[in-house]
Amino acid sequence: MIDTIIFDFGDIFINLDKQATISKLQQLGMTEWSSELDRLNLLFETGDISPEEFIGGFQKELPNASKEEILEAWNAILADFPLYRLEFLQMLSNRYRLFLLSNTDSIHIETFENKSGISFYSDFYQCFEKVYFSFEIGMRKPNADVFQYLINKHELSPKRTLFIDDKKENTDGAASLGFNVWNLQVGQEDVVDLFEKNIL
Repeated sequence: MIDTIIFDFGDIFINLDKQATISKLQQLGMTEWSSELDRLNLLFETGDISPEEFIGGFQKELPNASKEEILEAWNAILADFPLYRLEFLQMLSNRYRLFLLSNTDSIHIETFENKSGISFYSDFYQCFEKVYFSFEIGMRKPNADVFQYLINKHELSPKRTLFIDDKKENTDGAASLGFNVWNLQVGQEDVVDLFEKNIL
């Protein structure tokens, strides 16, 4: 019997428009998403570089782009967060232990909070026993250490815990440690369909 649910954030609760960021970066002169941009993103997601270092790294790749233009392009990925998902989460929080575990960076979280407002994001965060962002804890999915960290810190039983994420590599990582998983298919499924999946 499942008593705990760990959720991803992007494309589970907040909708993402990944193409919007790619398109805006292309407008700023990016020809391809290079290994250097990938490296910068991973370092930023684990809090190993500052926002200034991250933007500076992008400016080296896109020398004609201003800091403001890069920030705008980077944040273009963040779309809407439908209220019905928050209401569903609030209902779940009365019945299960809930955690948020997101690979994300400080710029995206600050932008989400500014766009949604303190009332909304406070209501969202309060649904969880604990919120974990990769840039704050220095670990990211799908690495086993981040899942083990939650198991140890909160005395979780993987066989009684469900992990929900839209990336298969992340759900595979959790499944390898014994978690129940739902690899949600974006555009075809919605987190509010949870009870129809017969996994709880």
